[in-house]
Amino acid sequence: MKTWLSSAKIYADRRILVILFLGFSSGLPLLLVFSTLSIWLKVEGVSLTAIGLFSLVRTPYTFKFLWAPVIDKVSLPVITKLLGRRRGWALVTQAVLMASIFGLASTNPAQAPWATAFYALCVAFSSASQDIVIDAYRVEVLADDEQGAGAGAIVLGYRMGMLCAGAGALWLAAAFPWNEVYAIMGGLVVVGMATILLAKEPETGASVQQAQAEEARIARHLAAGTPAWLARLLAWIYEGVTAPFKDFMTRSGWAWALAFIALYKLGESYLGVMAGPFYVALGFSTVEIANVTKVFGLGAIIAGGLIGGIMVSRIGILRSLMICGVLQIAGTLMFAVQAKVGHSVPMLMVTITAENVTSGMATSAFVAYLSSLCNQAYTATQYALLSGLTAFSRDVLAASSGWAAEQVDWVGFFLISAVAAVPGLFILVWIMRRFRPEEMNAKS
Repeated sequence: MKTWLSSAKIYADRRILVILFLGFSSGLPLLLVFSTLSIWLKVEGVSLTAIGLFSLVRTPYTFKFLWAPVIDKVSLPVITKLLGRRRGWALVTQAVLMASIFGLASTNPAQAPWATAFYALCVAFSSASQDIVIDAYRVEVLADDEQGAGAGAIVLGYRMGMLCAGAGALWLAAAFPWNEVYAIMGGLVVVGMATILLAKEPETGASVQQAQAEEARIARHLAAGTPAWLARLLAWIYEGVTAPFKDFMTRSGWAWALAFIALYKLGESYLGVMAGPFYVALGFSTVEIANVTKVFGLGAIIAGGLIGGIMVSRIGILRSLMICGVLQIAGTLMFAVQAKVGHSVPMLMVTITAENVTSGMATSAFVAYLSSLCNQAYTATQYALLSGLTAFSRDVLAASSGWAAEQVDWVGFFLISAVAAVPGLFILVWIMRRFRPEEMNAKS
């Protein structure tokens, strides 16, 4: 018991508290283009199939690795000099995010769904860009043995942001029009902006200096028969785009790692798209949904995230992933039980507790795993690639969830969601048996 308590003390570290608030800033926008948006669309009379297709506006979360090298390498005029590379980019992406949410707030999904989709896409793009910076900041500011605690803190903050965009938005929707609700959510982006202004820039590690030296070496090599500006550009492209992927693909089992990352959260993603419409279909009011799934569920997700972070530090990442993955399937199956029971607030509390605790545990272990795969020299690009694969299952593979929900009853749908999580665990078993952790992790 004392060992576990000593492991939990790191959560009081100032850097962990900064990560907590940055997690809030990262989690706030997601539900605004996810379940909260789904409920808004459902209330406005949009079909389930269309709601499912709206998940495609979140594709920037999947493909953020395409512009991550720019954020990883390019310095912003004036801002980078004042705040540093990570903090400067964070502040800019947060400003764009705020403007995008205000734009989404100005639309009417019933009359002009394409306008709603456009601004939702802008929110997703700016949010994904902010995530690139925050993820890189978290990995760089913490030591390897602190990544588990960092994962727990980012999950906790992330869920607090989702609470505001979930329960907070639903409470407000009971008294105000949805457009005003979204405008209020846009104002909350200031929390992340204030945190960035008060935080410290991560120190540049030796691996980053080596990458910069390699870029300079390549530029000098090309300069012999190439204009200086072109030599610098080609060297930058190599170090910013080619080198991060080359570095990752030199590790044993990298393809298996990518497959696992894409599939580990698929079951949860499939469930998540239809959770909001499911609550509405069972007759739960927006206030009931907010009180149970967001407020009551916050304690469960906090407990799960912190337990997951401590578990990683005590038994390791891969074993934690396996245990949490199996428990997460059990949490998903509770929704099938809820569908059988119907409209019952006490049963919904049981269901949300089971799903949120197991989801929080699995997410902490998963975030720690992604962090362990990143070389500090290419943190933003590599983490964007890895987390983008998770978003691929959440936003692209899960886009068919609305269609599936219309073909079967709710019990059948949640059984499908549970089965969707199994392939990822099979791949994890293969990874655990075939590869040693040090063969797959980054050498930072």
